[in-house]
Amino acid sequence: MTSRPFVVLVAFLSAIAHLSTTLAFPRYASLGGLTERELAEIVPRLPSSDPATPPGPLKHNGTKLVYDRAHPWKPLGRDDIRGPCPGLNTLASHGYLPRDGVATPAQIITAVQEGFNMQNNLARFVTYAAHIVDGNLVTDLVSIGGKTRETGPDPGAPAIVGGLNTHAFIDYSNRFGGGFYNLTVAQELRWQRIQESIATNPTFFVDGRNPVRALSMANATLFFKDSKFPVDFWRPAAPSGADGIAEVFSAHPIAPGKNMNGINSYTPDPTSADFSTFCLLYTNFVTRTVGGLYPNPKGVLKRNLIINLGYLYDAIDTSGCTELFPYGQL
Repeated sequence: MTSRPFVVLVAFLSAIAHLSTTLAFPRYASLGGLTERELAEIVPRLPSSDPATPPGPLKHNGTKLVYDRAHPWKPLGRDDIRGPCPGLNTLASHGYLPRDGVATPAQIITAVQEGFNMQNNLARFVTYAAHIVDGNLVTDLVSIGGKTRETGPDPGAPAIVGGLNTHAFIDYSNRFGGGFYNLTVAQELRWQRIQESIATNPTFFVDGRNPVRALSMANATLFFKDSKFPVDFWRPAAPSGADGIAEVFSAHPIAPGKNMNGINSYTPDPTSADFSTFCLLYTNFVTRTVGGLYPNPKGVLKRNLIINLGYLYDAIDTSGCTELFPYGQL
């Protein structure tokens, strides 16, 4: 028979371990998917911050040398975080973003405009969509790195966070881009990943990716491998939006859906959405994705969710979509 003192000791050690985890919870870790008990323990210990007002378009949005004296490249520091997005990694390594890889949404929006001349509405939409899911809505911070033990709870299977497959990337640039990474390469690489996922991932779902302009493999390697701008890299002369994404999707059109009964059972889902049904995409994101992560938020978390969802919608307020208020209004 197990003695009562031993049971008490085990319970005490378990409680201490759980408490140490909540006390050490990173200020940039996602709160999505945590239980109400975990939120009640973690949120009061976080320094709350009002979400910063998203920045507007650049005052000077013409062409500009990006690798300049004010933004030298520096190698990773000991605790610097990098993730699967080579653009954000490069911006951090050049100081357009905090070099440790932890930033506010406002800092990210400014950085992608300064470094790549991304169109303001697009920058705001993708940044707030990512922040609401992967950022810390209480502290207004998000890591550009993937979900790890240090950045919060890992996503449930079969979701994974992985980097770029360098060998496949180079192979497809040679086969379809004549040694360059361009829209054709993006089309074929996207299609290959879809086919590979249908054949190997039992619960595969489609994930669209934005295309990039043609790059030499030497320069592309700097971005994807070294998080470094080419020395003579200039941002575009005019703000760039989602131009080209339709070309990437149209080469091998496939309706959104997933494998329903194991591998090779891909079935279109009429309730899913893609960029051709944008308002449904927005609705599903707010009601399904965000609602699933935060079913019953309270206090500062609820307030900041309302504010961030408002910033998300402000970026698309000319799209004709109806704004949703799952948590009410302030």
